Amino acid sequence: MSSESARPINPVPEEFAGDSLSRNLKRAFHATRPKFFPASVLPVVVGTAWGAMSSGTFSLYVFLLALVATVCVHAASNVLNDVGDESIGTDRRNEQRIYPYTGGSRFIQTGILSQASMARLGISLLVVAAAAGLLLFLERGPMVITFGIIGILLGVFYSLGPVKLSALGLGETAVAIAFGILPVTGAAWLQGADIAPPLIVFAVPVSLWVAAILLINEVPDMEADGASGKNTLPVRLGLGATASLYFLLHVTAVGAIGWLTYAGELPLLAPLVPLGLLALGWKSANGIRGGMDDREAMTKAIEGTLGIHTIGCIWIAGCALFALWF
Repeated sequence: MSSESARPINPVPEEFAGDSLSRNLKRAFHATRPKFFPASVLPVVVGTAWGAMSSGTFSLYVFLLALVATVCVHAASNVLNDVGDESIGTDRRNEQRIYPYTGGSRFIQTGILSQASMARLGISLLVVAAAAGLLLFLERGPMVITFGIIGILLGVFYSLGPVKLSALGLGETAVAIAFGILPVTGAAWLQGADIAPPLIVFAVPVSLWVAAILLINEVPDMEADGASGKNTLPVRLGLGATASLYFLLHVTAVGAIGWLTYAGELPLLAPLVPLGLLALGWKSANGIRGGMDDREAMTKAIEGTLGIHTIGCIWIAGCALFALWF
């Protein structure tokens, strides 16, 4: 990673100019911060793998609907978070950001889309998610409504409304539920699995890995967040305690996988890759301790965290499918 790529750059408005349908779609797509979509796609894959392992069946139609609903809620959350941060001035005063990972999409600040347009986009994405949820309701029954309502509420109240969970230091908890427990258990249930303790524990590593993504992404934004009254966990805890909490999340994720292996729910080799990922987690934790004094190290720490989530989710999904096939 070059020092050039670690500078606080912005999206270039000229790259998104134009009134054609393709240009409008390009603006809408990139405004959702698609680099983070694995955080919503992979939990559905993980849950579906457990559901197939438990029930011995797989519905592609249900899987695709769950994927659309979850990704649209995620995209809407990202867009509405930009709207909420603009309303309190967080992103405008953020000079420590590491684009495109932190500091939002920068679409409002650079004039690519207005705050009102971003709000309409976020609402539209929630409507699409609700439509997919309705089809799932017709396919699987009223429990779908419960999953859907919880997901949408967490997505909205993360950064908007009277609650603003992220400003209360509850953002990681909200994200852990919305992009861990909820989609993993929901996707598994949709494929015929029972919502039982082993499934909940199976969702824990995904929840912790995605919470770690949010936690480390908040580090470059600490100064701007604190000045705006957005008291995230890094603002409240400081760099040292945030680094310790970050690494604890990864250790606990390995512990959950170890328990499932001990209980016979996953193959004996299931903890192998997560244990190896702890080395990357430790390195990223050291990046947090250094803060923004070394932008390149911080950037690599963020990318490493995204890698842990991706590799870890693919691995445990593969372990569940191995248990099904072998």
